[in-house]
Amino acid sequence: MRRLVWIAVMGAACGAATAQVSAGLKPFVKVDDATVVLQHVRVIDGTGAPAKDDQMVILDHGKITFVGAQTADQMAPAGAKVIDLTGKTIFPGLVGMHEHLFYPTPDRSPDLLPLYGEMADSAPRLYLAGGVTAARTTGSVEPYTDISVKQMIDAGQIPGPKLFLTSPYLEGAPPIGPQLHTLTGPDDATRTVDYWAAEGITSYKAYMHITPEELKAAIDAAHAHGLKLTGHLCSVGFKEAAAMGIDNLEHGLAVDTEFDPAKKEGVCPPVGPTREAMAKMDVEGPEIQGTIKDLIAHHVAVTSTLAVFETFAPNLPPMSEAMRVRDSLMPDAWGSYMTTRAAIAEHANTSVWPRLFKMEMQFEYDFAKQGGLLMAGCDPTGYGGVVPGFCDQRELELLVEAGFTPEEAIHIATENGAKWLGEDQRFGTVTVGKDADLVVVDGNPAKDIADVEKVDIVFKDGVGYDPEKLRESVRGLVGLR
Repeated sequence: MRRLVWIAVMGAACGAATAQVSAGLKPFVKVDDATVVLQHVRVIDGTGAPAKDDQMVILDHGKITFVGAQTADQMAPAGAKVIDLTGKTIFPGLVGMHEHLFYPTPDRSPDLLPLYGEMADSAPRLYLAGGVTAARTTGSVEPYTDISVKQMIDAGQIPGPKLFLTSPYLEGAPPIGPQLHTLTGPDDATRTVDYWAAEGITSYKAYMHITPEELKAAIDAAHAHGLKLTGHLCSVGFKEAAAMGIDNLEHGLAVDTEFDPAKKEGVCPPVGPTREAMAKMDVEGPEIQGTIKDLIAHHVAVTSTLAVFETFAPNLPPMSEAMRVRDSLMPDAWGSYMTTRAAIAEHANTSVWPRLFKMEMQFEYDFAKQGGLLMAGCDPTGYGGVVPGFCDQRELELLVEAGFTPEEAIHIATENGAKWLGEDQRFGTVTVGKDADLVVVDGNPAKDIADVEKVDIVFKDGVGYDPEKLRESVRGLVGLR
């Protein structure tokens, strides 16, 4: 059987010796051979299975054509690029399920409008550098820019992940900023969904102040197009949204307002009292466990965004982690982030976030272990400091802190997202026949999940990108462009 595999691979390798890489991508490419053999590598395949040592993986014209144990009698296909990856690990390219192409503008103050700048240059490159080869933009403030960036990435003109574009926010009144359209009722929700479906958007995101009637109309309209809808909700509780048919809920327990005894129907309550009420609850109690069971029964996925929640707790993430992003931020953006971080630390004694953060971790662990589809993203928004690519790696580390094994965390951040997107036959695991979307890291994340930060090569469709060159090309630009 092995001989037949090798004959097939060698036959396929007789084509072009070098992959077709455009001039726009060439400066960032480390490996551009049409056929690549990765030898003596540890494989975490994305299914949740334990890591396998001393494996061989063959990439041929953008596809994975062989995955198996390294043996002494194996020969590399003629003309192939052979890379010895002894001491290194590969896992599937990350499938980021709560990502954005925008970032908070620095130095915001109460008398200025809350605006977010489009990171059309920095975000795609930093996602790819961090190992994100597919990303859902979960909410847009410049949808036509997002569409143009996706088209340029797909055409090979600029580097970036495979983008799956979500609509502008479906928001009620009052919107959180002037970049969001305010829905005027269910008919407007339906009209908005129909419009963006025609523009090529593939999913929708409901936001905090949407009314129950608008949410139901949007869900029904999205499903009529064969598309899905997710939500960062506040005016509508999780179980109510599940009953309406919502497909996905963002962030998890920390934004679910159904447990606030003062909440009014269809109204987003003040976040302070809501969080204080939740912090007094027991995740293992019947109320929260009942919500978990209800979401699973309605087949509602949950997207973990621990990397952004962490920043709301005093003195988190550790400064060693925060310093990783400093060179990528424009100076004003770094200063703005540090100012807010310091202000949060000053109120450490009264903050409910340390408690809420641990509750969120337990909620996500219980949800996944009971059979719920848990996905991962990092939501590079908040008050800053949560930067594309870097935060997706941090998300993996926090999932492990929540109790998942490293292999399970990688499964959540790869195959699970691909399943929700309907793309799991195309990518999400290290499997023969799938796109050659792989992350090569130094070390062994199965033993130390922090090794996911040590990215050496990111393969997307078989082309190996240099993460350092991608990061260097946008040094100091996050917060600007």
